[in-house]
Amino acid sequence: MRRLLGRIPDFLLIAAAAALLLAPLRPRPHVLEKLEMLVAGTLTRPLDIFDLLFHLAPTALLLMKWLLGRNPNN
Repeated sequence: MRRLLGRIPDFLLIAAAAALLLAPLRPRPHVLEKLEMLVAGTLTRPLDIFDLLFHLAPTALLLMKWLLGRNPNN
């Protein structure tokens, strides 16, 4: 996993994470809407769940890359 994540440039992951976390800017980012739905318990449609996972995927990869880079023993 470390080798696969190491092949992805950091700037690409940062740009993708920022773009998908903020998309669309107006009226509100989808991530905020979907997280509010998750907290309220109304995130039940498969399309909404996929949309949340899609928007959070680059951020999750960036976090995994950062965590694996911090501990060289993994």
